[in-house]
Amino acid sequence: MPRIPSPQPGSRETQPFALALAAVVVTGTTVVAVTLIWGVVAGLRGGDSIELMSIEDPTATPTAEQILSVETLAPSRPAPELVIPEVVLPDAALLVREQQLIEATEDQGPALGDSLPTPVIAPGAAPTFDGRPLRPVQTVRMLTTAYSPDARSCGKWADGITASGYSVWTNGMKLAAADTSLFPFGTIITVPGYNKGRPVPVLDRGGVIKGHRLDLLYPTHEVALEWGAQRLDVTIWEYAD
Repeated sequence: MPRIPSPQPGSRETQPFALALAAVVVTGTTVVAVTLIWGVVAGLRGGDSIELMSIEDPTATPTAEQILSVETLAPSRPAPELVIPEVVLPDAALLVREQQLIEATEDQGPALGDSLPTPVIAPGAAPTFDGRPLRPVQTVRMLTTAYSPDARSCGKWADGITASGYSVWTNGMKLAAADTSLFPFGTIITVPGYNKGRPVPVLDRGGVIKGHRLDLLYPTHEVALEWGAQRLDVTIWEYAD
């Protein structure tokens, strides 16, 4: 008689088949509960296995290994340092001066640059400058401010030398800064209330001194601020000899 080989582990003959049937009687009423379990595993070779895919719970607490893995993939970086720029507020006195400038420009008098009647000088009463007689050429309405030779007014140019090359001590520190496109260096002017109304030269200029505006030199910043901003009738002079 030929020998029938016994089934080998993992062959089709060893695959499980199951069927279960159960009946339960509860309080006189027959309730048939049928549980059918049917498992078929086909074509598996010996040693094959099936891996179940696990579904992660999003609410579960990560393990130490998972945390380490995340930190390895995305290392933490220090937050950039917050740099807050320093805010430098202007000096209170400068704010007052700017307010005075605004108020002066809102004056209802003649507009800046308007020509006004030239003063009449009696014979022998003409002023002199540097020992030379003068005569009036023109009177113009101008906005006048004041400055000092220190850094608070002149900044990095506070070296004691005017833009024309003369010392700030020229004429006893009585001189003016002007827009030299209108009033060149050496122009002689008189400003009511400055240097007791005596003539002073234009020897300086400034970045904001444009148009019909003058900056009058004073020895200190505090005294310069006292001048404020004034609209005045400025007379331009020329040598009469």
